[in-house]
Amino acid sequence: MNQAFDWSLVQSFLAALDQGSLLGAARVVGASQPTVGRHIAELESQLGVVLFERTGRGLLPTATALRLAESARAMEAGAHQLARSVSGAEAGVSGSVRITASQPVACMLLPPVLARMRQALPEVQVELVASNEVTNLLRREADIALRMVRPDQASLVAKRIGAVALGAYAHRDYLRRRGTPRQPPDLLQHELVGNDRNEDILRGFAALGYPVERQHFAFRTDDLIAYWAAVRAGLGIGFVAQYLARTDPEVLPVLPQLALPQLPIWLTVHREIRTSRRIRAVYDFLAAEVPGAL
Repeated sequence: MNQAFDWSLVQSFLAALDQGSLLGAARVVGASQPTVGRHIAELESQLGVVLFERTGRGLLPTATALRLAESARAMEAGAHQLARSVSGAEAGVSGSVRITASQPVACMLLPPVLARMRQALPEVQVELVASNEVTNLLRREADIALRMVRPDQASLVAKRIGAVALGAYAHRDYLRRRGTPRQPPDLLQHELVGNDRNEDILRGFAALGYPVERQHFAFRTDDLIAYWAAVRAGLGIGFVAQYLARTDPEVLPVLPQLALPQLPIWLTVHREIRTSRRIRAVYDFLAAEVPGAL
């Protein structure tokens, strides 16, 4: 690529990747649908690759697009950081912002992100609420929420900023003791870490064609941090987010061919609160940084 590189092409590419259509991407970047289409065509031409297959249902990213996405998100984060360094600390963005997220997100994913935010927005104090309650924002118990479900209340604005990839994992000691499953049906011969009252994992097995009962799980808990601790302790094979598994090199992936659904992650805020420069700065920082952390 020997011509000047246009950052707006990357913005349009990421918006199309996240939204799955030119119309959705146009709304996100604030441009017309034909403009976004031209941006993507120009980027494809500059790079000499095909980024999307055009289907009746929208845009389907190619393997090349998925490979380039990580670098593109790093560029996006850099652009946001440049803007923040000009407008954030220098403009005196200060005060408290209350963020709510699920336990694993609050305890494992966000702290390194928030450490970087201290550098970019040094006058902002953060209050972090680890909770799975989706009503925090409605009751004004938080300013910003990170959630795996999109809120349907008209007073809230939600932006999909990425997806949480799930996988089957076990501690090295467990696999040494019990062996490594080679095919999905092998799971039924293993000790499994499951949920107590939550039936998501049971429904996941049923969708794969395996009618699994509660009794198949040697250890059951609905507390997500206790669940992760059980997998790390070698209690059995569990199903956890990849960002969580990466924090312990002794926890290894098993059955990478197991197709587990990804969980979208939504950044949510009150409509009127977006007029607050303080909350807007934190919202923009999280939108830029969380996808890379995932």
